[in-house]
Amino acid sequence: MGSDGFESKKLGGPASGGTSSNRIGANEFSGGAAIDALAGLGENLVEISGVIKWFDASKGYGFIIPDNGWPDVLLHVTVLRRDGYQTAYEGARLVCECVQRAKGYQAFRILSMDESTAIHPAQMLPPRTHVSVTPTSGLERAQVKWFNRLRGFGFLTCGEGTPDIFVHMETLRRFGMTELRPGQYVLVRFGPGSKGMMAAEIHPEMGSPGLSSH
Repeated sequence: MGSDGFESKKLGGPASGGTSSNRIGANEFSGGAAIDALAGLGENLVEISGVIKWFDASKGYGFIIPDNGWPDVLLHVTVLRRDGYQTAYEGARLVCECVQRAKGYQAFRILSMDESTAIHPAQMLPPRTHVSVTPTSGLERAQVKWFNRLRGFGFLTCGEGTPDIFVHMETLRRFGMTELRPGQYVLVRFGPGSKGMMAAEIHPEMGSPGLSSH
């Protein structure tokens, strides 16, 4: 437990083992992706530690960045709630068991969660922290070089020899996007700003996957 006022979202009882009348029983567990993980796969479980990359309870899932360098691990809301947690804040550290599925690893059981490193929603970036940018380019195809959702920004490139384009999390939100992944292609209008060239408008390229961890 950190000194920043976080309180555990556990609903009573340990994450694994033990019982409590307040815990959500396995027979109350629902959700396609998570049920799939529960189907007789105990012998294939792998324990990992990592940090919550992002979690959206309204969407019903989020992703964990594993410490071992693996690709992001899917975390389904029903796994959280079955193990006694209401939500998972970005930046929280956790230990969990996961199982490999067709599209990658997904969390099976939460063993522990430390919210002392978490970013509470009240600490997230204020709604208008970016400098308004007047675009001087047309709508151009650019590739994501790097993006960190916790830090709230990243960089795009239009190709070798061109200046990097700074993109702010709030710009993504204004155009209905929540995440970028390295290597992803987007359509962007940009112009000069306080960070050099800055994105003023951004859209996913047609055909980009809707569900992405990156």
